[in-house]
Amino acid sequence: MGVRKLIASWPVTRQLAGDPFALGAAATSMQTEALAPRTAAADRVVASVCPYCAVGCGQRVFVRDGRITQIEGDPDSPISRGRLCPKGSASKQLVTGPGRETKVKYRPKHGTEWQELSLERAMEMIADRVVSTRAAGWQDMTEDGIPLRRTMSIGSLGGATLDNEENYLIKKLFTALGAVQIENQARI
Repeated sequence: MGVRKLIASWPVTRQLAGDPFALGAAATSMQTEALAPRTAAADRVVASVCPYCAVGCGQRVFVRDGRITQIEGDPDSPISRGRLCPKGSASKQLVTGPGRETKVKYRPKHGTEWQELSLERAMEMIADRVVSTRAAGWQDMTEDGIPLRRTMSIGSLGGATLDNEENYLIKKLFTALGAVQIENQARI
């Protein structure tokens, strides 16, 4: 590359030559000209809802070859109008992060290592423990004969990633089990 061509390629020279605010040619290079948005190569765009809190901000999930390439706020969402908080903006890591567990893990009592379990086996273990804990702590009535029909040995603490419908179903489940300690920390 000649000296004149090198000097002409400098951003300051391009800025002085007619782009004083560096909003056009002065701000570009061969590298920036070759760049394209991550959303441009998407095969499809899927409308979704951010899973982090009960607000329900709209998201647009960009997919290419069955893999998520980008997640952005949905400008058509009446709730968030295309905006996402820092956690919502980073939600792509929920499904693509290298530290994401994709198998059921179990560490037995007094165990030091995690073991892989099938989902069916894990669900059976949870159901058995819920049923036995409920039976062991069941209170049918007080000493005075007043009906209680409850258990004080099971409780539920919901998370901020649950929406209203999920919270409703969890409340119904735990009430049916006889639990009275049911709480949710998803307050905005």
